[in-house]
Amino acid sequence: MNGITRIILALSLISAAYAADDVVSAVHGTVDKVDASGHTIVVKTADGTEHSVHFLDNTTVHGAHAAAAGATDSWHGIEKGSDVVVHYTKRGTDDTAVEIDKVGKGGLKATEGTITGIDRGAKTIAVKTADGTEETFHLTDHAAKDAGKGIAEGSEKGSKVVVYSTEKAGKKVAHFFEGA
Repeated sequence: MNGITRIILALSLISAAYAADDVVSAVHGTVDKVDASGHTIVVKTADGTEHSVHFLDNTTVHGAHAAAAGATDSWHGIEKGSDVVVHYTKRGTDDTAVEIDKVGKGGLKATEGTITGIDRGAKTIAVKTADGTEETFHLTDHAAKDAGKGIAEGSEKGSKVVVYSTEKAGKKVAHFFEGA
């Protein structure tokens, strides 16, 4: 193998490694522990699985407010017991949060219903709620990507889902959705 071939191979491997790091996954659960000084939170899912996720100073947080300065058991209003959706990527052996969405009071609103349509190109999902109201949500980039992966598995017309959203400029914006 000549020098140029080795360089091309090395660059290809580096590119592949960085591309793998760009894959974003999500986990929905309750915060079991916050270590602000260690930059980690532990999220426990409904099935009891615990996910330890590192966060950075530039991790985006929706639906939470800054906590008291110096508190080690809270970070940007995320504290033990908070219902959250964490979007994370694999960095080496660590899961690193790129976005944390607080669910509930002051955070993302949960809407339960049946999917009546998904337009992945337009990044929208339409859901009919129990009272017969049909709501259309615009999908964030994370939610649109998740719609094509295991996070929203079975998320086709007629599937029961819970959509976690905010409202921005009069539009309902879905940050995450999962099977109900």
